[in-house]
Amino acid sequence: GAIHYQDMQLVCLDLEGVLVPEIWIAFAKEANIPELERTTRDEPDYDRLMRYRLDILQQHQLRLQDIQETIRKLDPLPGAVEFIQWLRAQTRLIILSDTFEQFAGPLMAKLSYPTLFCNELIVDEDGNITSYRLRQPDQKRAAVQALQTLHFSIVASGDSYNDVSMLETADRGIFFRPTEQMTKDYPVYPVAQNYQELRQHIEASWQSIEEK
Repeated sequence: GAIHYQDMQLVCLDLEGVLVPEIWIAFAKEANIPELERTTRDEPDYDRLMRYRLDILQQHQLRLQDIQETIRKLDPLPGAVEFIQWLRAQTRLIILSDTFEQFAGPLMAKLSYPTLFCNELIVDEDGNITSYRLRQPDQKRAAVQALQTLHFSIVASGDSYNDVSMLETADRGIFFRPTEQMTKDYPVYPVAQNYQELRQHIEASWQSIEEK
């Protein structure tokens, strides 16, 4: 029968690659700057990756509004909106992302404003991105741990290396369309290739957490 409202459950999802396209990659293509296509899959050191990106923006004299114009044209991944509607009818959802408030804004509108924990860009009065502020180190893991202290059981899903600490800490972790290398490195996590499979894995997690 129907799963009842998941009272002590909470789902944490990554944003880019899970619900929306990779923002930097979309912008790299639009601006025709292939160097900006590097992601945390290529450079696991996030700080180094961001410094690299900000340098390139400066070289090309690109501002926040240039990136936001591209983001406004992006749509959530096909099926993401319906998946989130289903999820929010069942349980609580928090999106944990390494992206920035200023990037996520236009996409959050298209997802009906789910709760988002992410980082913040530092922008000067001319609209140049000068730096960024991480909410805290390893914030995805920290958020899951904090929610567990409130006695929530956490099911988490993400697609990249920067999601692994969140998956490890959660009561159940699920990969969403990971690279082959990631499934080799972390064979312990079930893999969903689409939202139907993700939904099945989440429902199975609820079942098994309840049976504990």
